[in-house]
Amino acid sequence: MTATLVRGPGESSPGTLERALRARRDRGAKLLVPYVMAGMVPGWVEVLHAAAEAGADALEVGIPFSDPVMDGPVIQQAGTAALAAGTTPQGVVDALAGADLGVPLVVMTYYNLVFRAGHRRMARSLAAAGVAGAILADLPLEELGPWASAADEAGVETVLLVAPSTPPARVAAICARCRGFVYAVARMGVTGERADLGADVAAVVGRVRDATDLPVCAGVGVSTPAQAAEACRVADGVVVGSALVRRLLEGGGADAALRFVGELRQALDDVAAPGH
Repeated sequence: MTATLVRGPGESSPGTLERALRARRDRGAKLLVPYVMAGMVPGWVEVLHAAAEAGADALEVGIPFSDPVMDGPVIQQAGTAALAAGTTPQGVVDALAGADLGVPLVVMTYYNLVFRAGHRRMARSLAAAGVAGAILADLPLEELGPWASAADEAGVETVLLVAPSTPPARVAAICARCRGFVYAVARMGVTGERADLGADVAAVVGRVRDATDLPVCAGVGVSTPAQAAEACRVADGVVVGSALVRRLLEGGGADAALRFVGELRQALDDVAAPGH
């Protein structure tokens, strides 16, 4: 049984990200959210355009941080390259403001950067740049309040993560405060490509569905079109990061992104096809 999200008095109505993903889901589509580290290569904004052209439903953009505790070697390498190139949070926001990508944008980073900038200043700068959502991977639910309040006020949807180890009561609390979509962590560990999807994704997605009707996207370890399709047999969509970022680090540019995201899109469309 899937729970219905009921917003209490004073809670924000669905924002741009949630509305877009719900609309796609309600039309029977599976959701695709590719991840790109901002500043990792000179043409990273062109990569975002290619991913959107290839069928992404939203785009997750990493803002590099020096201690990315959730990320594995590939994303860490991309972040190191971005920092070495002089990438700053404000520079990322400025670049996104002029990108005109046509799909909702979600930034992913770590709380230290938000704390140093100030909750309200960061939230308002993201909103002014047209960023619809934010993921702060190391900010726990118990300490979320000041940021989430500023984000809600600015119209930035705070996407939260549910892990395979998260107990049902905590899943319910996370989902009640989540906005945009719920990020279902497909397997324990840091980000990175895996040979197989693992056995946890169905269970974690099931616990999320018991708590909310927000869109549920599985990520962490989703590496190939076949794995994306497998995840989407239970989830509403997938987040794919390391597999795309690796291709960019190996010298692939916008054309490589267009091909790979297109392959992911086709795999998800096949899963969503009637009778499949």
